Amino acid sequence: MEQPIFLDNNSTTPVDPQVLEAMLPYFHENPGNAASQHKPGQYAEDAVEDARESVANIINASAHELIFTSGATESLNIAIQGILRNGKCGNHIITSSTEHPAVLDCCKALENGGAELSILRVDNNGEIDLDELKQSIKENTCMIAIMYANNETGVINPVDAIAEIASANQIPYICDATQAIGKIPVDVESGGIDIMAFSAHKIYGPKGTGALFISSKYEKEISPSYYGGEQERGLSPGTQNVPAIVGFGEACRIARRNLREDSDRIAELRHKLEFKLLTSCECEINGADSNRLPNTCNILFKNIESQLLLESVHGQLALSTGSACSSGNSTPSHVLQAMGKSSQQIMESVRFSLGKYTTSKDIDFAIKLILERVEAFGLITFEESRNL
Repeated sequence: MEQPIFLDNNSTTPVDPQVLEAMLPYFHENPGNAASQHKPGQYAEDAVEDARESVANIINASAHELIFTSGATESLNIAIQGILRNGKCGNHIITSSTEHPAVLDCCKALENGGAELSILRVDNNGEIDLDELKQSIKENTCMIAIMYANNETGVINPVDAIAEIASANQIPYICDATQAIGKIPVDVESGGIDIMAFSAHKIYGPKGTGALFISSKYEKEISPSYYGGEQERGLSPGTQNVPAIVGFGEACRIARRNLREDSDRIAELRHKLEFKLLTSCECEINGADSNRLPNTCNILFKNIESQLLLESVHGQLALSTGSACSSGNSTPSHVLQAMGKSSQQIMESVRFSLGKYTTSKDIDFAIKLILERVEAFGLITFEESRNL
């Protein structure tokens, strides 16, 4: 069966064939548990540590500062809950209104348990106000949790400035860099980021594994959230997923090597997509005036219900209306809400996220198909489209 053109790479990415090839021996030929003392176990441990070095390299960190987890969601929960549980620096959390649910839902649950929570607003372009961040800091502020780049709009936050504010106030800065890794250069050392989370499956690696970078400065400040072993410094205990970790390491090696070439080519394709749609139909880019990831555009098609548009291209294009972690419910995008979009505008917005396997031919086909559907739907009103 022919697969639709995949333009939903912010939700996940296909596994790179080189990544799969690197993983395969650890399913059968080298089956050892990395915690075992025999030779197969040692092979597995060596493979894990080699991967740890490669994953650390993509963010310019030291391998000893990085632990493996099941993904960014677990990493973020370990960090946020672990700092609060440690109890050394207060119970006030600062985050932003456009964070991924892995951060927002965790912070709100902690607020229900007695923590204080400040949620920063964003402007119409999805950007936070650094002055509001400074004004939100209290004596009992224990962390600042603000993402590197938004998964729905691609808007990139001023992470260097955020890190500088956090450092000046001796507050750990937790950064969800899931969407940034492999798309733009990320450097925790020069950027001054204290704690960072990301996942393998967003950079053509396997699902089910991720990383948590913890700078040496804060390695003693995170208490375990659960127990059952000493793996990964006791913060993510249990048998390590050796094949997935090996795949993660290989994905990072490839991404680091090809970052500039892939990003430049993808940015050109996105420009082509945006330019043609903006000049051929009534639409606008959400967050257009912000610094954005090179692969992401969130497009508002005026007076056309996005779900109907997605259904009309189903089987030919794979697109989304927002976060894959929230797409199973009918709640409007909290990101676009925070940016001041009306309910109707939110229901008219579609996310396009390109990847390294996206071709110029793919974009030409997508433009042609979208414009055909937009022209057809333009003959009916928004309210009529909702009733189809």
